[in-house]
Amino acid sequence: MNVESLRFRIAGFVAAIALLLGACSGERVSPTERPANQIPIGVFAALTGPTATFGRATRDGATLAADEINATGGLLGRQVELYIEDNQGKTEEAPSVVSRLITRNRVVALIGENASSRSLAAAPVAQAAKVPMISPSSTNPAVTEKGDYIFRVCFLDSYQGEALAKFVREKLGLTRIAILSDVKNDYSVGLADFFTRAFTREGGTVVANQSYSEGDSDFKSQLTAIRAAGPEAVFIPGYYTEAGSIAVQARDLGISVPLIGGDGWGSPLLLEIGGKSVEGAYYGEHYFVREERPAVQQFVKKFRERFDTDPDAVNALSYDAMMMLAEAIRRGGSVEGPVIRDHLASIKDFEGVSGVITMGADRNPIKPVVIVKVENGRIIFADRISP
Repeated sequence: MNVESLRFRIAGFVAAIALLLGACSGERVSPTERPANQIPIGVFAALTGPTATFGRATRDGATLAADEINATGGLLGRQVELYIEDNQGKTEEAPSVVSRLITRNRVVALIGENASSRSLAAAPVAQAAKVPMISPSSTNPAVTEKGDYIFRVCFLDSYQGEALAKFVREKLGLTRIAILSDVKNDYSVGLADFFTRAFTREGGTVVANQSYSEGDSDFKSQLTAIRAAGPEAVFIPGYYTEAGSIAVQARDLGISVPLIGGDGWGSPLLLEIGGKSVEGAYYGEHYFVREERPAVQQFVKKFRERFDTDPDAVNALSYDAMMMLAEAIRRGGSVEGPVIRDHLASIKDFEGVSGVITMGADRNPIKPVVIVKVENGRIIFADRISP
C-alpha cells in the first residue's frame, strides 16, 4: 500500500468514526425529524478541480431526474430535495462532505462519486451510517466491496477491462499493445490490470508498460519508450484530461497506431484537448447518445430542452442513479436506509438510459459495454460487447 492510499484510508476511517460518535451523541436525527414534506438526497461530486466536467454532469443528470419525479407528484407524497456538495476533486474531502450530508442535511441516500478513489474514501462513512450510496461511474471493483449499502450504476473495471480486451483482440485483430496508466489513480491502475489479464489470456502481448501521475503535462519520455517497443495500439486507461494531451504528444512523436481508452475518456473536452490527435481512437462507454431505444431518445430530448446540449455518459448514469433510488423508495414505501438498500439490491430489468439494468451480486449492475470511436471529429458507435 502506498503512502497516498494509506492517507485516504485513514481520512475515511476518521470521518466514519466522527460520524458514529455524532450519532451516539444525538447529533444525527431520526428520519421522522426530517422536514415532513421532503425526501433529502445527497449528491457529492467534483464541481471544481481537474475532473469537474464529471461532477457537473452528475449534478445535472440527478437534477433533471429529481425535477421529473417532483413534477409527477414526488415520492411517497413528498418532494425530492437534492443537497449537493463539492469535494473539489480531492479524495481527502470526500469523507467529510458525505459526513456533512448525513449529519447536517439528514439525507436518506447518496449519489456519488464519479472517481473510484473518492468513492472508496467516502463509502465507509455511508456504510457506517447505513445510508445507501450509489455511484454513477466509479468502476473499481473495490468500491462496492466496502459494504452492503454501496451500489453502482456503471459496469466494473473488471467487466470493462475484459470487454475492451475482447474488442481489441477479436474486432481489431491486434496482438501487441502498450499501456500508459496513471499510478495515482485507482481507476486507471485497476482497469490496466484487468485489461492486461484478459488480453494476455486471449494470446495478446503487452510490449510496454509505462506510467504517469495525474496532473502531469509532459509524457514524452514514456511515449518514446512505447514507440521503441513497436505496439499495434496504445491503451491509456485514464481520464480525458490527460488522455487528450497524451494523444497530441503521441502523434507529435510519430506514434500513429490506434489509441484505446476506457469510460474515463467520456467527456466533450476530450475532443477539445486532443483535437485531430484523437481521430481513430476507441474507448468504452456506458451509453450512446444516438441509440434508438426510446428510453435514450426521451432522455436526450428532455436534457437538450433543459441544458441546451447533448447529454454525456455521466449525465445518463447519474440520471439512472436517481431514478433507481426513486424506484427503490416507491417499492419499499419507506425512506429508512435498510429498506431502500434491500429494494435497490433487488432491482431487475430496470429500463435505464444507460441500458437495461439488473442489480447483480455485490450490488454491481449487469449490462453490456458500448464501444465508441472518434471519427471526423465526432463520436460514433463502434460496437457493443458483453464479456
